[in-house]
Amino acid sequence: MEDNRNISNGSIKEFIDEIRAIIDQTRHHAARSIDHTRVLMYWNIGKRIFEKEQQGKERADYGSYLIKNLAMAIEPEYGSGFSVRQLEMCRKFYRTYPIANTLCSQLNWSQYKLLIAIPDKDKREYYQLEAVNEG
Repeated sequence: MEDNRNISNGSIKEFIDEIRAIIDQTRHHAARSIDHTRVLMYWNIGKRIFEKEQQGKERADYGSYLIKNLAMAIEPEYGSGFSVRQLEMCRKFYRTYPIANTLCSQLNWSQYKLLIAIPDKDKREYYQLEAVNEG
């Protein structure tokens, strides 16, 4: 039977560093996954708001009332992340990115909020690519 006490300090340090790297990588991946899930949640909320407002019409009749009523109903339970302003951003997010498959999993909600504020599509795409490339 081999005596484990003969393992050198160098190999223990390498082992510990390897375990740390696994933990750090997993934490980073989990945070990214949560960020992307949150982005998808806001996209889906925006989609449902838009669909409910439009109800097959070119222009919504009662959009502002819908969002205000929705915010009053869900904000007390879920917090300020569901205020009128935030729900309006969700709708704008969906209108700006109407296809969920075009969303980048590398970007978080804060980055998307900045992107949807850019009215020029080409500039928005440029900054989106820059954000992805720069991490």
